[in-house]
Amino acid sequence: MSDAARTNVSVGNIALWVLQVLLAAYFVYSGVSLLGDDFVGKFDKIGSGQWLRYVTGVLELAGALGLLVPRLCGLAALGLVGVMAGAVVTELFVLGDSAGAVLPAVLLVLAAVVAVGRRDTVRSLLQAFGK
Repeated sequence: MSDAARTNVSVGNIALWVLQVLLAAYFVYSGVSLLGDDFVGKFDKIGSGQWLRYVTGVLELAGALGLLVPRLCGLAALGLVGVMAGAVVTELFVLGDSAGAVLPAVLLVLAAVVAVGRRDTVRSLLQAFGK
């Protein structure tokens, strides 16, 4: 591998880690907020009960931690893509709030960037479980 190629790989890896840390920080904040009382009213409007708020908060916290573990970061990002897809659908079709769907849509795209960038970690996990 040439020096230029190594530099590009290194810069890409650093950029992914910066994005992962920023996403992890946001999802810790969001997960803790969901487990507190900040979103009780919103989840009442959704109508599925408060259990969904707790599950979502735990999934966001688990995803945040997973983003910081090299072996799990790709899988954690995929999980967060799923959580954010659910949030976008809920905002748009259950709550009817297109403006409320913007943040989860942005987070979905950023988590998808990490998932694609860390696809090798997902592949290695799948291979390890396949043995």
